[in-house]
Amino acid sequence: MSMTIRPVGQADAQIIADIYNHYIENTVVTFEEVTVAPVEMAGRIQGVLTASLPWLVGESEVDGQVAVVGYAYATPWKSRSAYRYSVESSVYLAPGSGGKGFGTALYTVLLEELRRTSVHSVMGGIALPNVASVALHERLGFVKIAHLKEVGYKSGQWLDVGYWQILLPG
Repeated sequence: MSMTIRPVGQADAQIIADIYNHYIENTVVTFEEVTVAPVEMAGRIQGVLTASLPWLVGESEVDGQVAVVGYAYATPWKSRSAYRYSVESSVYLAPGSGGKGFGTALYTVLLEELRRTSVHSVMGGIALPNVASVALHERLGFVKIAHLKEVGYKSGQWLDVGYWQILLPG
């Protein structure tokens, strides 16, 4: 399936919130437990753009109409100034959009965009186990650098988080 990737717009806040809220309500891949309103998501989008970091949206034809099938973005890794060349990356796909190459395409373009900036280190945090996300990161050249045991508690269970990292040339 083909997908068009474009920069996010504020009008995307509703669909992005809908996609993300699916993961909040139905999975442990995000440690948020309260759904995010579109106005809150719009603020998060603006925060990423204000930091001069990319937020990308993928669109594809679904049931004869163009629809958002996923998004990817990067946020500052930490607030201390020495971390200014490091980011954390995220990618989320709409329910039913997995296994079609959309995640790989979005993440590849996100990394291309980050290579055009001063970013040197990209981290991807993954709630474990998550075979698909681990495979995606490793396919793109990320290497596992950390495994934190039982750092989150959601859906009645303790959860581990692993961190994968890729260093960008520069």
